[in-house]
Amino acid sequence: MRTVHKEYRVDKTKIGFIRFIFEAHEGVAIATTLDAKTGHIRLAIAPERLETAQMIIEDLKRDFMFDEV
Repeated sequence: MRTVHKEYRVDKTKIGFIRFIFEAHEGVAIATTLDAKTGHIRLAIAPERLETAQMIIEDLKRDFMFDEV
C-alpha cells in the first residue's frame, strides 16, 4: 500500500500520546519516532485518510507543538 509521509517536530513528552492517538484511529496513520530527543516524528498516512489525519493533527495542535518540518 502506498502512503504519504510527513515529518513533524512535536513536544517530545507527547510522542507516546501521539502514537496512541493514531493507533486508536486504526488505518489513518502510523507514527514513527525519528529522534526522541528533539521530538522529530514521521507519519505514514494512508492516502484515502489524509483529510482525517489532518483533522487529528489540527486538533492536537491546540494542546501542544505539532509543526510540520
